[in-house]
Amino acid sequence: MLRALIYLLPLALTIYAFIDCLNTPEDEAKHLPKIAWVFIILLFWIVGPIVWLAAGKVREVPADGRTPSEWHRGRRTRWVAPDDNPDFLNSLKDENKKDESLLKDWEADLRRREDELKRRDSGAGPEESAPPAS
Repeated sequence: MLRALIYLLPLALTIYAFIDCLNTPEDEAKHLPKIAWVFIILLFWIVGPIVWLAAGKVREVPADGRTPSEWHRGRRTRWVAPDDNPDFLNSLKDENKKDESLLKDWEADLRRREDELKRRDSGAGPEESAPPAS
């Protein structure tokens, strides 16, 4: 049992450090580029993860106040929800205006076609109003 723990503990530490390194934005990796840290963690099985956890990453909260839940591939997500984003809400308003104008155009076209059919039906006899044979 102790023998298994001797292998599992460094493996778990390596996996944790590897995932932590991959999830860390590039601008928060200290001393080396992030890709170099990945190689160090994977090549130096016990020492690499310990060095990464001790010196490879900025551990204090960044000045801009972002938190890990706001990270997205190294970039700060500006809005938590679409309802909080005024640009998104304005785009919805613009889309609604476009949709409403398109709907009004369709309704006007439908009314025009209906009026045209009514005029055709009222001016034509029952034989002329039958649809042409295809």
